[in-house]
Amino acid sequence: MQLAQVSHGSEGAAPPLLIVHGLFGSARNWGAIAKRLAADRPVIAVDMRNHGDSPWADTHDYPAMATDLAEVITAYGAPMDVLGHSMGGKAAMMLALTRPDLVKRLLIADIAPVAYGHTQRPLVAAMQGLDLSALKTRAEADAALALTVSDPGVRAFLLQSLDLRADPPRWRLNLTVLDREMDKITGWPKAVSGSFPGPALFLSGAKSDYVLPEHRTAIKALFQNAKFAKIPNVGHWLHAEAPRPFEQSARAWFD
Repeated sequence: MQLAQVSHGSEGAAPPLLIVHGLFGSARNWGAIAKRLAADRPVIAVDMRNHGDSPWADTHDYPAMATDLAEVITAYGAPMDVLGHSMGGKAAMMLALTRPDLVKRLLIADIAPVAYGHTQRPLVAAMQGLDLSALKTRAEADAALALTVSDPGVRAFLLQSLDLRADPPRWRLNLTVLDREMDKITGWPKAVSGSFPGPALFLSGAKSDYVLPEHRTAIKALFQNAKFAKIPNVGHWLHAEAPRPFEQSARAWFD
C-alpha cells in the first residue's frame, strides 16, 4: 500500500528518518518536530493506512502496517532510522523484527510489545456519533464533541482529522475498520518471532503507565540492545506535552 507522506529536509550527513504516528493521528501532527529534526537529514512522516490521506483497507494489524512501512523504505532506497509513537511504535517494532535490514536505529515512544487491556472504542463511538452535516466551524465541532469527550486536548487531537472543507464534511479516519480491528491495535501478535539486533531506545513519559518495569523482559527478548529513558512530568503524549525535550532526546539518540 502506498502511504501518503510528508517530507522535510534534504540529504545530509545523517541517515534518513521515518516518523510513524499513533492511533487517530497523522503525519501533520508531527510537523514541527519533523521540520526541526530535518536540519541535517531527510525526514519522512507517513499517514498510516486508514488515517489521513492514505488509502483505506479492510485490515489494520501490525504485520500489514509493517509491510506498508517496508514499502516506504524500499521505495526510498536506503535503510532508515525509525521513530514510532504508540500504535506507530508497535508498527515500527514489527517492521524492525520482520525487516531488520531496513532499520538502522529505532526510537519507540511510550509503548511496549505487549497487549493492553484498554480500548479506544469510546472515542470511535464519539466521532461516529457526531452529526457532521450540522457543523460549519471547528468551534461547533468542538462543542458537539464535548458532549461525549470531556478532555479538551483529546478533542483538539481528534478534530485534526475532521475535514470540514469536504462536501459533505468527513473524518480522515476509517472509523468502521479501526473499531472492528481495535483489539488488534491495542494488542500484540502472540506468534512474533525474530529479534532486532540494532540499537533501540524505549522513550516513555514519566507519568505514563504504558511502559512498565514488568514489560522490560518482553522488550529485551525481542530487542536485546534496548535502552530505556523517560521524559519527566509528561504522560503518553510525550511529544505533544514536551516537544522540545522530546526532540532533544530524539536528536541525541539518532545522532
